[in-house]
Amino acid sequence: MSNPENPARVKVDPYAAVRSANYRLFASGFLASSTGLQMMSAAVMWEVYMRTKDPFAIGIVGLCRALPVVALALPAGHVVDSVRRERVLMLTQVAMAVAAGMLAWASYEKAPLWVIYALLVVTGCARSFNGPTRSSLLPQLVDPPVFSNAVTWNSGIFQFSAVTGPLLAGALMARWEVAWPVYLLSSGLCLVLAINAWGLRPRPQERRAEGPMTLASITAGLSHVIREKTVLATITLDLFAVLLGGATALLPIYASEILHVDAFGYGVLKAAPYVGAFLMAVAMAHLPPLRRAGWALLIAVAIYGLTIIGFGLSTIAWVSAVLLAIGGAADNVSVVIRHVLVQSRTPEHLRGRVSAVNSVFIECSNELGSFESGLVARYFGPVFSCVSGGVGTVLVVAAVGFAWPEIRRLNKLEEPK
Repeated sequence: MSNPENPARVKVDPYAAVRSANYRLFASGFLASSTGLQMMSAAVMWEVYMRTKDPFAIGIVGLCRALPVVALALPAGHVVDSVRRERVLMLTQVAMAVAAGMLAWASYEKAPLWVIYALLVVTGCARSFNGPTRSSLLPQLVDPPVFSNAVTWNSGIFQFSAVTGPLLAGALMARWEVAWPVYLLSSGLCLVLAINAWGLRPRPQERRAEGPMTLASITAGLSHVIREKTVLATITLDLFAVLLGGATALLPIYASEILHVDAFGYGVLKAAPYVGAFLMAVAMAHLPPLRRAGWALLIAVAIYGLTIIGFGLSTIAWVSAVLLAIGGAADNVSVVIRHVLVQSRTPEHLRGRVSAVNSVFIECSNELGSFESGLVARYFGPVFSCVSGGVGTVLVVAAVGFAWPEIRRLNKLEEPK
């Protein structure tokens, strides 16, 4: 008798999620908004470094983006679980569009850096609600059998936007030698998702009578993560790996002082990790579901750390770009595994709060990782910052694999809740 679960016999529909009109509306808006935000992120880092020539100033950019998310994520998760998520998505996108428009004004007027930092705090406040909303809304937009496919496509959309966003930003800044047109275009692109969110028709979300916002209600998601050891191990691995391996935060320094490329070359370098990640997302959409997902996760993050070490030592632009692309492909494997685990192993009524906890880990790793990299680079140089971070990432993989044997035993991603 044949084994019906043999991966070679599983029929894979790589476009299962895309066949849903509801998902297509969401995905097209997400593509526009994510491209705009990637453009804004690339332009801010380049503009701040060009104005200051101080690695620590780049670190402050990451801190301004991260702290509001860390501070507001848990209450934001309670709100996301209590009201219609598509409406929260619409409002947060409008807020980010307004903030991007104000950044365009600040850049045009050459306003003091503290104004730019303050506007980044505003975007961070909006993102504290936006990220958990998008993550917890996705399972309401597609049928459960195709949720993993939707996550893979979402990851691919993000990676594609993260390629095109920096390239567009770099091209515009190289052409006009200013950043304000990038921010203005970013503002318009954020509005696309706000408009699309109005037309979404998600399945009704499960609500439980929570009563007023209390410490117990806002920490319910954190309690669930602590109980789910596999989820805790996965997001902890991501937290420390990216926190230590934040090489992309130093790209303005590497581009201008080590690799000697212009603003467009900087855009190419910033896009390179996402080229690899996008190609990996497309490959994963066409392949059967992962088996031995735990080992795949550990190996992928270890490869990411090794590419950070190589990037830190490279002085050739194309070699650096290739290493970043390989690292991005490896990182995308961990992104898909983490997101599927978080959503598939979380009850519907807790998804907003668990997604908020996940967003804290993501922001700590990405944005606080930028702060850590900038701080270390200021005192020890960018090469030491990159190489030591890559070494730290590999050591974290070994530590997490040893401390949480649940990761090593993880096979299928989806399990009944």
